[in-house]
Amino acid sequence: MIRENKGGLLWGPLIRGILVKRYQRFLADVRLGNHHLVTAHCPNTGSMLGCSEPGRPVHLSRHDNPSRRLRYTWEMIEMPDSLVGVNTRTPNLLVKAAAAAGKIPPLSGYDRIKSEVRTGDSRLDLFLEGPGRRPCFVEIKNCTLVDKGTAYFPDAVTRRGRKHLANLAELAEKSHRAVIFFLIQRMDARLFRPADHIDPEYGRTLRRAVRAGVEIMVYDVGISPQGIDIRRAVDYDL
Repeated sequence: MIRENKGGLLWGPLIRGILVKRYQRFLADVRLGNHHLVTAHCPNTGSMLGCSEPGRPVHLSRHDNPSRRLRYTWEMIEMPDSLVGVNTRTPNLLVKAAAAAGKIPPLSGYDRIKSEVRTGDSRLDLFLEGPGRRPCFVEIKNCTLVDKGTAYFPDAVTRRGRKHLANLAELAEKSHRAVIFFLIQRMDARLFRPADHIDPEYGRTLRRAVRAGVEIMVYDVGISPQGIDIRRAVDYDL
């Protein structure tokens, strides 16, 4: 079970195994140390390009809730230069906890943080309020694709992601703070860029949103089999 710890998250006990294959988006077969083959839930709707290679060590959480169809959830994979968090639920939990603890300076000074706030015809991940501060809407994206030190988002074409950017741009034009927050769930990135080679329209939409007043924040993490924390701001190039 994931729990908060001083603005970071602790995983609880994880089980190490070897990835056999990921399939049907939400399923992964994993060979455990006792040679048992288990099927784990893969909590990631993206392509997981560059971080779903069969034969890599992975880390699973175990859940004994009898209502769950799958007892295991895939949390991380070991890549050559870093552990990589693959659970797309983790960034929202981590950014919320870190913002509340003052670990993200541009989001400090707010004393109320809400999750999953409806704006127009969709939801954004966080809404922050505080005395003397403009209301702030934040959409958080999980970034796991890194190539030669550069992190990219998205790893597949995302119409939903473009819709979120359009919503943020509308909010910025109404004088709200609007933030697109890219969380790099690994430790081997020196720079962030939109993945124009994968979804060029997302890159164009991101640049239009920035011109409309949307703020970009890019942070990486410190990640281990024990837990995950916000680490540092990462430079970006649009």
